[in-house]
Amino acid sequence: METDKAWDVIENPHMTEKAMDQVDRENKLVLIVDLEADKNQIGDAVETLFDVTVKKVNTNITPQAKKKAFVSLSDSDDAMDVATKMGMM
Repeated sequence: METDKAWDVIENPHMTEKAMDQVDRENKLVLIVDLEADKNQIGDAVETLFDVTVKKVNTNITPQAKKKAFVSLSDSDDAMDVATKMGMM
């Protein structure tokens, strides 16, 4: 995936206390993504932008009509490093 297309998929990080706990304890990133993006596109975008390996992607639609993605990273990658790059920390 090209970098420009990857940034079209990922809108912004979701920064709440619960999301920060998931970064720290579960090695997961919580992102707000494009409503039309599927799990494969989200995983490809994260891998392209941050040079990590995505293990699993779960999504849900919030009551505000935003799509939230929970991206689990492989054990060899650190979600804290990615969160720092994104400005979450």
